[in-house]
Amino acid sequence: MRHYETVDRLVPVPIYCQIMWIYLLQGISLGFAAAVQPGPLSTYLVSETLKSGWRRTLPAIFAPFLSDGPIAALMLLLLSRTPTRLLQLMSLPGGVFVLYLAFGAWTSGRSSAPGPDTATRGSRTAIKAAVINLLNPNPYLGWSLVLGPIMLKGWRETPLHGIAFVLAFYATMLAGLGGLVMIFNEARALGPRINRALIAASALALTLCGLYLLGQGVAAFWR
Repeated sequence: MRHYETVDRLVPVPIYCQIMWIYLLQGISLGFAAAVQPGPLSTYLVSETLKSGWRRTLPAIFAPFLSDGPIAALMLLLLSRTPTRLLQLMSLPGGVFVLYLAFGAWTSGRSSAPGPDTATRGSRTAIKAAVINLLNPNPYLGWSLVLGPIMLKGWRETPLHGIAFVLAFYATMLAGLGGLVMIFNEARALGPRINRALIAASALALTLCGLYLLGQGVAAFWR
């Protein structure tokens, strides 16, 4: 029987493949959950889709690739040293920024003026989404409490396990966010009045997310 060499032992190939699938399934499950669960990034994508359509919003689904690299590197380096309270305090600037985006969604929904050039708007949308992710404590907590430990465990067995887990996570999350954008893009075809109502609803959702983040930051500050 063939064996595959891990960091500390030889593992039979069938067992190695089973272990690989465990990491792939963990990555797929966590990536799907990250894409569909309500949060500042997904809410912002919905808001931008309703305002500008899928062509201008779709580049923003790549925001985690712009922001998660530094987050992952930082969390893996400081995995066992960063106080949770410090991460929670990041909700304060995150909440302020999300409230700013909510105001922008509300004012654009009331205006009938045409939007800016598609390429420029798409790039700005992606940058805003990346800033949201950087100021959102969830990626920091996720990498410090869930993703980081799983990746490190797999990497210590063999680097392929850690790489497979990360690739499965981001591929699934990317597909999920893209699906979210396309689903809500269909809602724009319901007419201008319905579209304005949906934009207002998305602005309200962004406001609630921003207030929630501010509440988390204030609670962490007074602990």
